[in-house]
Amino acid sequence: MLTAPFVTNYLSEHYADESFRTLEGYEAKGGYTAIRQALKLDPDEISERVKSAGLRGRGGAGFVAGLKWTFMPKESDRPKVIVVNADESEPGSFKDRLIMERAPHQIVEGALIGAWAMGASLIYIYVRGEYGYPADVVEAAVAECYRKGYLGENAFGKKGFNVDFYVHRGAGAYICGEETGLLESLEGKKGQPRKKPPFPAQYGAFGLPSTVNNVETFAHVPFIIERGVDWFRGIGTEKSPGTTLFGVSGHVERPGLFELPLGTPLREVIGHAGGVRGGRALKAVIPGGVSMPVLPPDDIDVGMADELLMERGSHLGTGGVMVMDDTTCMVRVACVVSYFFRDESCGQCTQCREGTGWVNKLCQRIERGLGSSQDVDVLADVPSLMEGQTICAFADAAAWPIQGLIRHYRGEFELHVREQKCPFPESFEL
Repeated sequence: MLTAPFVTNYLSEHYADESFRTLEGYEAKGGYTAIRQALKLDPDEISERVKSAGLRGRGGAGFVAGLKWTFMPKESDRPKVIVVNADESEPGSFKDRLIMERAPHQIVEGALIGAWAMGASLIYIYVRGEYGYPADVVEAAVAECYRKGYLGENAFGKKGFNVDFYVHRGAGAYICGEETGLLESLEGKKGQPRKKPPFPAQYGAFGLPSTVNNVETFAHVPFIIERGVDWFRGIGTEKSPGTTLFGVSGHVERPGLFELPLGTPLREVIGHAGGVRGGRALKAVIPGGVSMPVLPPDDIDVGMADELLMERGSHLGTGGVMVMDDTTCMVRVACVVSYFFRDESCGQCTQCREGTGWVNKLCQRIERGLGSSQDVDVLADVPSLMEGQTICAFADAAAWPIQGLIRHYRGEFELHVREQKCPFPESFEL
């Protein structure tokens, strides 16, 4: 599955070093070397390198970052904006938090390279409202850069390279992880996704041309510039090069973050977390955050890259691996997941607003032993009426996990109906 053996955890190599979050410590490890190299190159060449490297966005959608950079208009009479999406609200995902806490300058450097490549003069990082400490760490890093002359007018001594960097704290809404919902919130409005077109590259933050990328995506950029396209493509798979930070949680011995090449088998990822807790049998795995369809035990030898997971009916998402052992009631999993999406829907689209409510109501009724076989049929049908019908992909994200649970564990839903109670006494409580 892998195009080359994995050699080094380049992204997180120095995260355990407390000094790495400071400017002095970051530069001692070679930090800000890549931006100095980039400033000697033509901006278009930077975008082309990132595009050729095949770096995919690490925020869930997996779009090729360099291709997205080329959408920014080359000529504009308005300032251009880069937005770093740090609204990490997907249950099961916690990698961006670590990067902000341990390596804030890695984000700043990646965003600065993007600013040079796209001709942007403004950088915003939109940090999840609950991430108070990570936001403080990033603010401290930004302040260090201003004092050193790495931000502001003629950054890094490059005449005309004027870049300002702002840290913006969200207010705790999952929908603001969607890039246009984020832009609305950044402008001080209600966090609701925008209709497209126009796309952010034409009309983004404050009506300015904008490019939005995830925290981890920008963190990879300095390594691509410094070490080259061939080096980056030598790790991972052909369609999904590089490493990513897999966040493994749930019923495992050692929950945590593990940097591994894309394409690493899911079984191996779980093994890095010590395997299923207490030696119990594996029942299910959500491979990429709660919005991704669940996989049964027979499917965990799949490589963790989007093109490979799609063959098994799921997606990589944010790389948040959620492991469930044989005590788990999958109907209760459906209740928890559907409640989250019902609560987090912005309510703008009827299919999403009403669909998430109906799905949660049906799951609750079945779990309580009050459901009927018709309820199971309706639960299997409703998500298909939500998927692909709304302004943003939120309804898809709400539909996919339920579709996966019904596809692989429909028997458990029907068992709840027949026995009129939950048949899994050891499962977690709602």
